[in-house]
Amino acid sequence: MSATFASLRVPNYRTYFLGGLVSNVGTWMGRVAQDWLVLTELTDHSASALGVVTGLQFAPVVLLAPVAGAVADRYPKRSILLATQAALGITAAITWVLVVTGSAQLWMVYLLALAQGCAAALDNPTRQAFASELVGPDLISNAVGLNSASFNAARLVGPAVAGLAIAAWGTGPAFALNALSFVAVILSLLRLRVGALHPAPLRRGGGAIREGVAYVRRRPDIQLLMFIVFMLGTFGMNFQLTMALMATTVFHRGAEQYGALGSIMAVGSLSAALLSARRARPRLRVLLGALGGFTLASAAAAMAPDYWLFAVCLVPCGLTALTVMTTANASVQLSVEPEMRGRVMALYMAIFMGGTPLGAPLIGWVGDTFGARWTIGVGSIATAIACAAAVGYIMVEDGVRLRFRSRGHLIDVINPSVEPEPDLTEVVTR
Repeated sequence: MSATFASLRVPNYRTYFLGGLVSNVGTWMGRVAQDWLVLTELTDHSASALGVVTGLQFAPVVLLAPVAGAVADRYPKRSILLATQAALGITAAITWVLVVTGSAQLWMVYLLALAQGCAAALDNPTRQAFASELVGPDLISNAVGLNSASFNAARLVGPAVAGLAIAAWGTGPAFALNALSFVAVILSLLRLRVGALHPAPLRRGGGAIREGVAYVRRRPDIQLLMFIVFMLGTFGMNFQLTMALMATTVFHRGAEQYGALGSIMAVGSLSAALLSARRARPRLRVLLGALGGFTLASAAAAMAPDYWLFAVCLVPCGLTALTVMTTANASVQLSVEPEMRGRVMALYMAIFMGGTPLGAPLIGWVGDTFGARWTIGVGSIATAIACAAAVGYIMVEDGVRLRFRSRGHLIDVINPSVEPEPDLTEVVTR
């Protein structure tokens, strides 16, 4: 098996990967159905309402991040994931029942989005940290890339199938399939061989939250990565909202064409995930180059004159955005001690996904006020600023030093008075 799929040699990871792939297809179907329900059945194409739904899904990621990280480092991650996946499946099932009975109202969708956000707040950092327990430290970067490949391979299928199902039968079947898909990932977790896992030491005693925050404050390299993903996640990665607006209000297309946009963008995202899986170490120059590429690709998408050119522009948008995300994720996971990974990843996911409660309503307001194209244009401007600021910080900040190994790996981004130890936990590769 090639280096790209190295983690699939591990039986536990292979079982988890297959269950997650099925669940990810359902998740994408549910996302498309939810957006279509809000835009066309519960409102008259209200970008603000869709922004509120998106914001409610991600707000708990910010508010509960410190607690979620402490829980992830205190209890077995497999047990936590069984509980969170069950909760997400139940909320999907409730949405399906409300839709098929004709009882769904906008306020109900708001509440369900908030409930999903609460479950996801605990699920996300636990799931991110669980990758290392499935494969061990040598394959973390590969596992992160393959997890992203699973998510984006599902994105090729899920939105397109959802679009066809919605056009033929309405949103109900898409919500039903999403609810059923959670059974696959729960069964995969139950089938894992617990003795073959690589569990991190569980953190006992008080002060876990304070300890996690203090750790990140001492790590400017992690802070730099968090700044980059915050700007991308808050202003650039609102395609769940922007594609719906562009498809319906600019190009006047139906559910099938809207669903196809998600699948087209996934071509680029899946390519990026597979390329990331091939890299033994994440590299900072790859991350910054991808961020600059996303700026250009999203600007082109915002100005695309017709539906098909817009769709083509989504491929490099997906490629560059996913490259930034996987590179930053792997860099953080490789650079922290195993016993701190849950808390650090909770803060990382809070910064990345938690910007959405701020960005989504703002982007929705921009769409209602200035038009759908500006919802993408604002993200392009913001990521350009982030890229320039990150490069400038690295080049001129007096308190930061970059040191490299012969292979070009970035060892530390720390105060120059501190000599780094040649340990894997201190490596953030370039």
